[in-house]
Amino acid sequence: MSMIPYFFGRRNNVFDPFSLDVFDPFDAFRSISESLPSGLSGETAALANTRIDWKETPEAHVFKADLPGLKKEEVKVEVEEGRVLQISGERSREKEEKNDTWHRVERSSGRFLRRFRLPEGARVDQVKAAMENGVLTVTVPKAEVKKPEVKAIDISG
Repeated sequence: MSMIPYFFGRRNNVFDPFSLDVFDPFDAFRSISESLPSGLSGETAALANTRIDWKETPEAHVFKADLPGLKKEEVKVEVEEGRVLQISGERSREKEEKNDTWHRVERSSGRFLRRFRLPEGARVDQVKAAMENGVLTVTVPKAEVKKPEVKAIDISG
């Protein structure tokens, strides 16, 4: 058996260029989420697909989350237990009309939740969040670190 059909798909109809079933490297992840109990599969897919970057600058910790299609009212940013940043939200499933025929449903729906333990020195009382073009940016300022005072000592002799 050749490996080529596995990697490049197989054609149901050799003469139809649109009948190619292309190899999908993420197909294994979909089959895992489909095997979960029915109540968890959509939520798990949405949770797993929420990508968040965390970078530290000299002034602050900056979190960026890709949340396409969500409004700021559908997203919550909270600080709990002192220093745990929690970003959560819910993407609702589109209403199905009886006349509609769905050919493919790939966009995830359901709830997502991500938590990050902030380091000491994070000013959790000054957290700011902004949403622009489907990207949530959360900025957590850092407390100013006092530099130890250096005193020059004269050398006698």
